[in-house]
Amino acid sequence: MKIKQLSLFVENRPGALNKVCQTLREHGISIRTLSLADTQQFGILRLLVNEWEEAETALEKAGFIVKVTEVLALPVEDRAGGLAELLEILRDCQVEYMYAFTFGHGGKAIMVFRFEDPDKALEVLHRAGVDAIGPVELFH
Repeated sequence: MKIKQLSLFVENRPGALNKVCQTLREHGISIRTLSLADTQQFGILRLLVNEWEEAETALEKAGFIVKVTEVLALPVEDRAGGLAELLEILRDCQVEYMYAFTFGHGGKAIMVFRFEDPDKALEVLHRAGVDAIGPVELFH
């Protein structure tokens, strides 16, 4: 199952990341996990939140440009070679980026993947007997 992720540009200056967090706090929205990649001028902040539509609206009103993309949260065996085995299943799927979720699920680690073609990745995973974790399982 696909999950909505928010991506936004954040200026690389003191307090900029805090403005994002304060905006979400004011609207009662918790960040479940995030990834931040930066350059000298700006960073790309990727967020998973339960209330993504409300977060998108609040952040846009606060002046941020927000892009919504679909990602997959996938269980990874929490042992040596677990990620390698999952990536072998996905060898024909183009991974754009990935990052770790902040907690495990059922004794497994969780990785968030952005694929060039998430539907193809879901089909490949289904054939291999791997189920993506949906928002209900992930956020509750």
